[in-house]
Formats: sequence, C-alpha cells, structure tokens
Amino acid sequence: MQELSSCKTAIENCKETRTFSIAHLYKEEKAMDMHIHDCYELYYSIFGGKQFLIDNRFYSIAPGDLFIINQYESHKLTQIDSCVHERIVLSIHPDYVKRLSSNQTNLDHCFSDRDEHFQHKLSLNKEQQTRFLYYINKITSADGFAHDIIEQAAFMELLVMINTLSSANAAQTVHTGYKYSHQVEDILAYINQNISQPITMEQLCGRFYLSSSYICRIFKAATGTTINKYITARRISIAKAQLNAGSSVFEAFERSGFSDYSNFFKAFTKAVGVSPKKYANLSVS
Repeated sequence: MQELSSCKTAIENCKETRTFSIAHLYKEEKAMDMHIHDCYELYYSIFGGKQFLIDNRFYSIAPGDLFIINQYESHKLTQIDSCVHERIVLSIHPDYVKRLSSNQTNLDHCFSDRDEHFQHKLSLNKEQQTRFLYYINKITSADGFAHDIIEQAAFMELLVMINTLSSANAAQTVHTGYKYSHQVEDILAYINQNISQPITMEQLCGRFYLSSSYICRIFKAATGTTINKYITARRISIAKAQLNAGSSVFEAFERSGFSDYSNFFKAFTKAVGVSPKKYANLSVS
C-alpha cells in the first residue's frame, strides 16, 4: 500500500476504496479546522503535536500517543509545534472494519463503544510504539505476490492490538487523559448539554458572567477555533449520527439544534460533501 503525504488525499482514497489509507504527515500540511468525516481515524503522534480537541475534551499530546476517533466525533489539533509536526494518520472505512470482524471478535469495538468515560488517547510505551510502527511498515512495504493479503493481515493484527489496549485503558482512572481550563471546560459542557437548543452569545455571557469578547478570546485560545464553528461541527456530528440511525432528514435537522433548515442544509453539505438526503440514502445502502 502506498504511504500518502496528505490527510485529505487519504480520506478521499479511503472513501473510494472503502478500505483504509495511511498518510505520513509533516509540517507541510496545515492542520484542519474543527471537522468531522465519514472515516474512522487513528492519529499517531511522532513529534510536534501539543493538544487535541475531540468533541468537548482536550487531550495533551506526546510522542507515541495514539488517538482513536470515529466518524461522529468532531476534532481539531488546537496546538502544534511551530517548526516540526510529524504524525501518521490512518483513515479507515467503518464498513471495512465490520467486514473484517467475526462473531467472536469485534474489531470495530474501539471505534463504536463510546460512553462518557471513553478515553480517545492511548499512550503507547516503547515496545507498543515499536509494534505499531512494525505493522505500519509491513502494510506500506508489502509488494508483489499476495501483497493485498499481507496488508490486510497486518491491518487486522494492528486492530487487535489497539482494541486490546483500548479495553485495558478503559479500566483505568477516567480523568487522567485530558485537561483544560475550568472556564472553557464549563463553556464546553454547557454547549454540549444544550446543543439541541438555540445557543447565543448573550446566553453564554449571562450564564458565566463574562463579556462576549473575553469568552471568544479564551475559547479561541484554548480550542483554536471559534464558538460558532465548534457548535456547527458538533451539530453536524449529531445530524450524521441521526441519519445513520435511520432518522429522517427533518428529524436530524430538529434534533441537531439548527434553528433554520437552510443553514442546516448548507452547513451539512459543505462539511460532509453531500446533501443530508443523499447522505441518508448512502447510509441506508
């Protein structure tokens, strides 16, 4: 399998082949704004990442950290090194993982099992880092006869490793994996608790007794994005989950918190690449 040098190219290739792609990224590619996509994502930090925002959680990043992100979770790198930012990102089609699973082994577990205590970050030790990179190298260097089988076998072994580590990680203390300022934490919690209702800057100012300029400044400083962009990304994530669960387009619109259908349609189509109706049809098929 070819190792790509663009995350966007990897995502498009994943969607086209309905399997998975690997991108080895450096500083050259700018980190994306708050976003969601239809592929699962595994983000492995080599150097230069500092902070990740996934939904309403901040995670610090160190070399050897691995992040597990599903297709409904909005995410953004909020702090990176100004000089070097090296990482390996796997874009994985959800249907492919389900096809590889068996009645006894659900390889999709680490992506689909989400509760309030789920930890997106795995901090790999030296041995685990070596194993992870071994599988990546085996996949990207496979060539000649049976290269596709070698790639798939190594990928399955990689998923077994990640699921095993994720299950062990879930048993540990639930509050050790992320941190952020108390004010931004409270704002994020309030937004996510009320995401299906209208949220205005006036509400936030009244709720937290802070000026709008101060709220905007600390939120952007902590998350790297604006409040409006964050709210929009979260609502699109909810709408996608609703459509995948079989809800109608109008039900997804109502439950995601958009106050205007036209804005919902435009924002969804821009973020996802297809209209809500087409996305719903693709989910059913």
